[in-house]
Amino acid sequence: MITVEFPGCRKLIEAIDASVAQPTTAQITDTLRHQLCKLIRSKEVELPACVLETADDRYARRELYRSDEHGYSVVAMTWGPGQGTLIHDHSGMWCVEGVWNGALEIVQYELLGHEAERYRFRAVGSIQAGPGSAGSLIPPHEYHTIRNPSDDAVAVSLHIYSGRMTQCAVFNPEGDEWYQRAERQLGLDRVH
Repeated sequence: MITVEFPGCRKLIEAIDASVAQPTTAQITDTLRHQLCKLIRSKEVELPACVLETADDRYARRELYRSDEHGYSVVAMTWGPGQGTLIHDHSGMWCVEGVWNGALEIVQYELLGHEAERYRFRAVGSIQAGPGSAGSLIPPHEYHTIRNPSDDAVAVSLHIYSGRMTQCAVFNPEGDEWYQRAERQLGLDRVH
């Protein structure tokens, strides 16, 4: 189901459909990451103008497409200057994330252990990703943060999830690598 038509949306959907036909999760995400980078760099797909509109107190999430046949969803995220996430997971779903505009800092975390709802993480790598770059997250290696490091520029990323991501676990820092786990319901902003 296309939420809003935009130039190249059919080409994007065809590329995703071909990618999810691969036999394994690793092959799906590798193919999809390659295709997403190619589409962003070629400028064959133009996301709707609304994806450049920020939300005042948080990053914005806009679902552009959901596949009834394959189950995946495509969400554009808009990051105002300095906006970012806590450490979070993807509720057991694979995801491919591509930077469309601006730059993002992505930090991956390794889960070291947990006691009840307290989790211990260690940062294991960070990257600065610019337009045309893409990465993938495959559970159980899905813990990460995303942040727009700019003081004045908006960043836009496109996220393709294996399903509809309506909630995730977030981890609030307590100190000394310990975090308190909480469930977060994820809303969607208006697409126009």
